[in-house]
Amino acid sequence: MISDLQSIFSTNTLGMKKSVIRELLKLTQKQNLISFAGGFPSPESFPVEKLKSIIAKVMETEAAFSLQYGTTEGDPLLRQLLLDIYRKQGFEIELENLIIVTASQQSLDLVSKIFLNPDDYVICELPSYLGGLQAFNSFGARMTGVQMDKEGMCAKELEEAILSLQKQSIKPKFIYTIPDFQNPTGVTMSINRRKEILAIAKKYDILILEDTPYRELRYEGEHIPTIYSLDNTGHVINLGTFSKIFAPGFRIGWVIAHPDICDKIVTAKQAADLCTPPFTQRIAARYIEAGYFEPQIDYMVNLYRGKRDAMLGALEKYMPEGVTWTKPEGGLFLFVTCPEKICTTELFKKAIEKNVAFVTGTSFYCDGTGHNTMRLNFSFSSEEVNIEGIKRLAETIKEEMIK
Repeated sequence: MISDLQSIFSTNTLGMKKSVIRELLKLTQKQNLISFAGGFPSPESFPVEKLKSIIAKVMETEAAFSLQYGTTEGDPLLRQLLLDIYRKQGFEIELENLIIVTASQQSLDLVSKIFLNPDDYVICELPSYLGGLQAFNSFGARMTGVQMDKEGMCAKELEEAILSLQKQSIKPKFIYTIPDFQNPTGVTMSINRRKEILAIAKKYDILILEDTPYRELRYEGEHIPTIYSLDNTGHVINLGTFSKIFAPGFRIGWVIAHPDICDKIVTAKQAADLCTPPFTQRIAARYIEAGYFEPQIDYMVNLYRGKRDAMLGALEKYMPEGVTWTKPEGGLFLFVTCPEKICTTELFKKAIEKNVAFVTGTSFYCDGTGHNTMRLNFSFSSEEVNIEGIKRLAETIKEEMIK
């Protein structure tokens, strides 16, 4: 073994941080433990029987294509089918605007790779998706957080943050937002706020990185247009994925952006993995082509609505006064805020003793705040388990509050 391995690691490597969620999950592998920590879709949502027949047919008729290397841009059939879906949502795009990647985490990594130098700035929501923060951090970026309210990222605070950086002769590389059922809060950005954020981005000529991993999973209210579809100037990059709305094991995501951006992402991806697996791409394409995609989304919406409602009802019934939580219109998560004196990092250890787990809120705050918050996932467990888990969690919080 090399005597001083640390001395030869790159600066980027030394600045990397492990995923707090992945590390927490190692602690939750105990029997009878109820975990609200992961962002897992329910196995009930996987269309196993339909996939069995599609996989068999792909192997019978398209094995030579699906088992071979593919183009970096992605399976042409899948790209065209996704193009058709997005055009129905108001996207004015062509094939050159859409490329396939190995799930949305690779999107975040590749976008970071082509835009970020060490000490560049990214503006993100406070709190924001841990995987995004992790990707930006791995390329040495600095992050400025903007507070959220019930309508999403605060436009006034966003502009103040940009002006503050401007005074230091700093121009942020992009604004990162998850407008639909935000991770971790579950908050949805209003249509007016989307227009305000877009107007600010155009005013200061800054890109918006719009992450939309599960906007299809809406349980109430009306669908709101994406920021990308509201823009016609190339100021927005939109990220999508099948991980939460189809099957995470397929590892399929996509980037929609100006052709010049897509071209650079293709180059960066070629250095990473050459191509996303053609096998899973072709299966996904045939699944959509067969007309299975939209009915399965409807099934998932009904399934997850019940799970969400069960968790919300349990929170209302069991949580002590002084604890608050978001009421998401869709997605997979809600966010709990405890009284200031509660530290959820310490609470986590006590919760594990009661066989219930969550993700501590500080993980999602780029400025290290949020000590009294936590993220809960409601999609993975059954309605009954969600209720029991909240009951255990509430007992843990009550015990901490009376200390």
